[in-house]
Amino acid sequence: MAMLTAYDPFAATSAAFRALDQLTGRAGSTTARALSGMPMDAYRVGDNFVAHFDLPGVDPGSIDLSVEGNTLTVSAERSVPQLENAEWTIAERPFGSYTRQLVLGRSLDTDRLEASYHDGVLTVSIPVAEKAKARKIQVTRADVPAAVAGRTIEGESQQQEAKAVES
Repeated sequence: MAMLTAYDPFAATSAAFRALDQLTGRAGSTTARALSGMPMDAYRVGDNFVAHFDLPGVDPGSIDLSVEGNTLTVSAERSVPQLENAEWTIAERPFGSYTRQLVLGRSLDTDRLEASYHDGVLTVSIPVAEKAKARKIQVTRADVPAAVAGRTIEGESQQQEAKAVES
């Protein structure tokens, strides 16, 4: 069962721009470019699904996480520094808005999602829902008859009838 499906709406466009940069020799461009993605690592550890998103230079206040159905959307913004009297020589660091969507497995408890931002990395942790956790089933021995209290059509207990027969 999959925990998530990654969806990058800009993947094809980003690849096309990278190819265009290589063809035109602009790989080391001196102009700032728009953001092209949000690198991510994701894994399950114990009863938690964890995802790390690289968001360097992002103001933590601009980070927005939302869950709609089983889709997690992560958005953030990195602004171009506004410096007075600066004459830019090189501006290669990306700026603009980041957005990434993940389709989460239904086994995750998104109501208990936790997120933190440290050293340019957003970490999202989502516990596996209690109902989706594996559980141990107790198996009774087959050679020990189970006590079952049954009733006859008349409504009398069969156990009472058995006691009457024994006496």
